[in-house]
Amino acid sequence: MTSNEVLAMYETLANLTGTMSAAAKANDWDGFSRMENQCATVKSAAATGIPALDGAARQRKIALIKQIMENDRAIRASTEPWMNKVDAIMSGAH
Repeated sequence: MTSNEVLAMYETLANLTGTMSAAAKANDWDGFSRMENQCATVKSAAATGIPALDGAARQRKIALIKQIMENDRAIRASTEPWMNKVDAIMSGAH
């Protein structure tokens, strides 16, 4: 995997997780699921290993990882209340 491929992968993941966050906020669980599957496909490219990056490429990678983490927090903020309701329903069913 080249440094350009690494950055492209992180760019794609940042875009997909951003779309996932919007889907979660809109309760579009079908769209969310599609984006989740696309993320899994994209990150599978990393199975061959990700080379270390230097300079500007390294800084861009760090910025993209921060964006992905921010998107993840937004996704969790949308999904955790729903998951808590499901847990409560399931606990009451016993």
